[in-house]
Amino acid sequence: MLNSALDLMTVEQAHTSGAYVKRDLQIVRGAGARLEDAAGRSYIDLVGGQGVAALGHSHPAIVQAVQQQAAELMICPELFHNPLRARYQAELCQVAEMPRVFLCNSGAESIEGAIKIARLATRRPGIVATMRGFHGRTLGALSATWNKSYRGPFEPLLPHVTHVPYNNVERLAEALDEHTAAVLIEPVQGEGGVYPAEDGYLQAVAELCRANGTLLILDEVQTGFGRTGWFFAHQRDGVRPDLLCVAKSMAGGIPMGAVLLGERIGVLPPATHGTTFGGNPLACAAGLAVLDVLRSTDLITQARARGAAVLDHLRAHLLSGAYREVRGRGFLIGIELRGKVAPVLGALQACGVLALPAGMTVLRLMPPLVISDDDLWQAVETVEEVLNDAV
Repeated sequence: MLNSALDLMTVEQAHTSGAYVKRDLQIVRGAGARLEDAAGRSYIDLVGGQGVAALGHSHPAIVQAVQQQAAELMICPELFHNPLRARYQAELCQVAEMPRVFLCNSGAESIEGAIKIARLATRRPGIVATMRGFHGRTLGALSATWNKSYRGPFEPLLPHVTHVPYNNVERLAEALDEHTAAVLIEPVQGEGGVYPAEDGYLQAVAELCRANGTLLILDEVQTGFGRTGWFFAHQRDGVRPDLLCVAKSMAGGIPMGAVLLGERIGVLPPATHGTTFGGNPLACAAGLAVLDVLRSTDLITQARARGAAVLDHLRAHLLSGAYREVRGRGFLIGIELRGKVAPVLGALQACGVLALPAGMTVLRLMPPLVISDDDLWQAVETVEEVLNDAV
């Protein structure tokens, strides 16, 4: 019988697809901003399930909602009405200030849906995305993703997709024409290196889209639900997308995604899109719990203030030889290093802090909104020590 952590890691490695390069670490439980491995060691988690655990691990409100709903009804396709789904759709649309929503299961699904809806609504084929942008790895989402190493093995991809530099209004204006269905951008580029939109950029993009009869798709899969210090990152800039893609943090760890539909989209014709599991009652129960926590606390505004304090601290205390730039917004923080990020990730793990890359040379930190001050500053000081010691 297989019991030891090493036995089970070997079994997992033998049967996993190979699509993931796994770290030498077996995680068995989590609470708040902490994870525990099979040996009982605790880690401060700045990975958060790749941005999913904005409310930390096993948040009591989410656990209670999921347990209660699992005992009542777990699946109900949108062939039928469901009261919990009705509540969730209404409350999500209210916080997003958009009238309708298509519920799905992941960020890549939401991007795929938005591309389809944009093409349907405009009867145009073209999508303009940005260099460094990341939107997922399914074929349509991958077509809009910039990284050549992700795209290359699967080409030819979706036609009529072009890429322009991020934060460059002039190049975007040149790319738009009568064939452009939508512009697809992130308010803060995450996987591409943690690059926030410059002041005025999103407003200019929205104005160009309107003038050209083009739809604006905002990818807030990573930045939504308080991550950047606003409920949705674009709200800082006062813009209204036509399609808003969300996922990750929206259900606290239960798989969930959505495409929110603006006024210019209207009602989708029947059978133009679909999903088996989207909008299931279990995910909706978790989603409602997340909304309740975010609306009844000051976690979002605290993420804005605490994230700014972390950025200021790192810029003041990191040695110049350790980094090129510190960027971010709220609790989405990137440190561009002068060398490879992989050794830094290993050193941090050895010191009890888990973090992510954002490309080959950027260290990405995504603390949960619920992280205590003690854990937050212990993690920041560990990052500081690891980077400065490497100079």
